[in-house]
Amino acid sequence: MNEVVVTVRGQSETRVLPERGTARVTVSVDGPDRADVVARVAELASPLRDDLAARQAAGTIESWSSQRTSIWAERPWNAEGKVLDLVHHGSVELAATFTDFTALSDWLNDLAGRDGLHVGSVSWELSPETRARVEREVAVNAVTVAVERATAYASAIGRSTVTPLEIADLGLLTQGQQAAAPRMYAKAAAELMDAAGPAGAVGFQPDEILVSAAVEARFRAS
Repeated sequence: MNEVVVTVRGQSETRVLPERGTARVTVSVDGPDRADVVARVAELASPLRDDLAARQAAGTIESWSSQRTSIWAERPWNAEGKVLDLVHHGSVELAATFTDFTALSDWLNDLAGRDGLHVGSVSWELSPETRARVEREVAVNAVTVAVERATAYASAIGRSTVTPLEIADLGLLTQGQQAAAPRMYAKAAAELMDAAGPAGAVGFQPDEILVSAAVEARFRAS
């Protein structure tokens, strides 16, 4: 009986609730005087940094970071094409990673009504340990799917046994394509402020994180 080689692709995916939410808040100030803009940015950012440092020390947030203050200037134009006086801009971005999403929501709601502060997006993440575990699971499931598909193909042509010859990440068995390892997707809550309720309260729902894997495999059917 002639040897038959079966080449298949196996895919698997799962959705996992996030374990972390990283929120970004920007302090921004404009004005005609550079020194005043710098001072106002520092005045707004300093209590935020102190609050985040206290939260991290108390263990209520996982981590936080703050960029250096950025200062730049421009001369705007009016509707008649006239160059106006110099305007200085100052900003600094802070990011905080929460594992307690209720605390995250409360923090953002507290900041949402403050002048000079802009609440940006929230990115949802898994812990490194969970991410590694889930990626292993979907990779194993993808191989299982490949075996089941190859077995079905072999059965359709009267063969009862499949023996694995090659198993690889997607693309490695096809010349000229790039391999694709398990992938993880999470939508950022870019619409965060659009979900504001009464009195400017921020409302959001963590997005599930999609983890997927795909493999290619070759089997000998006999």
